[in-house]
Amino acid sequence: MIKITLPDGNVKEIESGATPMDVARSISEGLARNVISAKFNGTTVETSTPLTEDGSITLFTWNDDEGKTAFRHSSSHVLAQAILELYPRAKLTIGPAIENGFYYDVDLGDQTISDKDFKKIEDKMLEIARGKHDFKMRAVTKQEALDKYKAEGNEYKVELIENLEDGTITFCDHDTFTDLCRGGHIPNTGIIKAVKVMSVAGAYWRGDENKPQLTRVYGTSFPKQKDLKEYLELLEEAKKRDHRKLGKELELFTFSPRVGQGLPLWLPKGAALRERLENFLKDAQKKQGYEMVISPHIGQKELYETSGHYAKYGADSFQPIHTPNEGEEFLLKPMNCPHHCEIYNARPWSYRELPKRYAEFGTVYRYEQSGELHGLTRVRGFTQDDAHLFCTPDQLDEEFVKVIDLVLYVFGSLGFENFTAQVSLRDPETPEKYIGDDENWVKAENAILNAAKAKGLNYVIETGEAAFYGPKLDFMVKDALGRSWQLGTIQVDYNLPERFDLTYKGSDNELHRPVMIHRAPFGSMERFIAILLEHTGGNFPLWLMPQQVTILTLSEKYENYAQKVLNLMENDEIRALIDDRGETMGKKIREAEMQKVPYMIIIGEQEEENGTISVRKHGGEDLGSMTVDAFAKAISEEIATTMKSFEE
Repeated sequence: MIKITLPDGNVKEIESGATPMDVARSISEGLARNVISAKFNGTTVETSTPLTEDGSITLFTWNDDEGKTAFRHSSSHVLAQAILELYPRAKLTIGPAIENGFYYDVDLGDQTISDKDFKKIEDKMLEIARGKHDFKMRAVTKQEALDKYKAEGNEYKVELIENLEDGTITFCDHDTFTDLCRGGHIPNTGIIKAVKVMSVAGAYWRGDENKPQLTRVYGTSFPKQKDLKEYLELLEEAKKRDHRKLGKELELFTFSPRVGQGLPLWLPKGAALRERLENFLKDAQKKQGYEMVISPHIGQKELYETSGHYAKYGADSFQPIHTPNEGEEFLLKPMNCPHHCEIYNARPWSYRELPKRYAEFGTVYRYEQSGELHGLTRVRGFTQDDAHLFCTPDQLDEEFVKVIDLVLYVFGSLGFENFTAQVSLRDPETPEKYIGDDENWVKAENAILNAAKAKGLNYVIETGEAAFYGPKLDFMVKDALGRSWQLGTIQVDYNLPERFDLTYKGSDNELHRPVMIHRAPFGSMERFIAILLEHTGGNFPLWLMPQQVTILTLSEKYENYAQKVLNLMENDEIRALIDDRGETMGKKIREAEMQKVPYMIIIGEQEEENGTISVRKHGGEDLGSMTVDAFAKAISEEIATTMKSFEE
């Protein structure tokens, strides 16, 4: 008998050689019907893998991320089999699971796959799936593996195998199909009930443009047809909410090939939106004792060598700027923190003067590869809502909690209600990825865990996700479509104070090192606005809208009254514009709807006579007739429900 520990701490005794599926059955038949993957002692195993030693087990269903990964990885095998049956001369390469689906890279030779072929591939996949073929792993020698793929003339698999060690190579069999695979499958193909080939693209073998170009076939799969239907509907909604589409329609930002890829240009409405977001955060920061600073867009190369950023990112970033002075080199600023360290270093400090909280909306530059650029979410120049706090070790826990309060205030004011916190720690197995000594890392990691517990955050721990200079707390936010985004980050850093020789005089009259906290609730203004656009579909909270009201006149006779209404609106700080064009009222309303303007005020003879306005809400709701004062009061109350004043 062996002892198997379940996630809740309960221990089950089972016979040696029993499988994870046997463990599931011993708990309940219902669980056994739903289990599709498992981990044993931290390693992904098949549900049919014999267990021969004591250990801890976790069983996964479709509702778990690990279960979805196994499901999609198994689906990629079915896709590969379908392609091979339909295109017998195809050479298979690799096919991993990815977020929301999977892909397989294939060398089709002189054949091609287009969207016209998607249906026959899907039909073949479902035909294979209905066979309920078990996925079975088996170990093979390196020579056996090489012999198989050399006989098939598949140089891609041969190359993969040549880089593997004998004794570590496994094949996965199902039906008549065999593939080189490390494992991690669902029990059988029958669990796959719905599939969709999403797209095809070109992809270089192993990402090397000097190697052959392959055909990458993307797909997705689900255990129920209704799940696929809901997913496709979600994709359609996501297309409507694409920030690049909305940004153009709402006239917020643009890009110019003359300016350069990944360098957004903010149009007047977008600039006003950014300014409002900045002022919103500045007001809250001021109440928490932050001081605004400004640093230049460039710095001497030595500055970033001292900070460690050049060694970490220099080779993949914008290259040094050479001046007329021989040997003098500058870099476009990749981070604000080295500059803020030098601001702190401008004078000596006493412990009585700490903490110091420096904030800056600082623009930084990083050379993203052109293939990775995507609207505002991946750009080469972006503005961080950056701040760096310098405090004593005794102040660290309190300061970290205050920063969490600020992040939660930002989320609450902008409608991000669904989020989890991720505590990102270093990977003890790869110490070469990080700078600084172990003692400081332990202190920093404990400070973050203590703060997360103190605030009662729903958090997960991710080992290996820390920044190179310190651990961090990241907030993973789900948008209106259920997609997860990393928004807001807080990092504890004992290392930059060492590198920049930052000090303060303690109560013992000796010099001590401050602790540094990096924080950015938005992350970057560009990415944050992109996510906010897609989350709201362009229907921003009323307090943030570039234009809150459009005043529509039935004819030019009412322009004077419209101007009077506009003046009253402006007195109440309501952002309104008059649309007095000679267009039909229907067209004016349609265009205001397209612009997502929250309220339309319609003015005609009756409104002028009664000194009132007729109000129409975005989406078509008629709010009837009211006075300007009553409308202004309603606007004020609506804003107050979403944007509460920040309190310490």
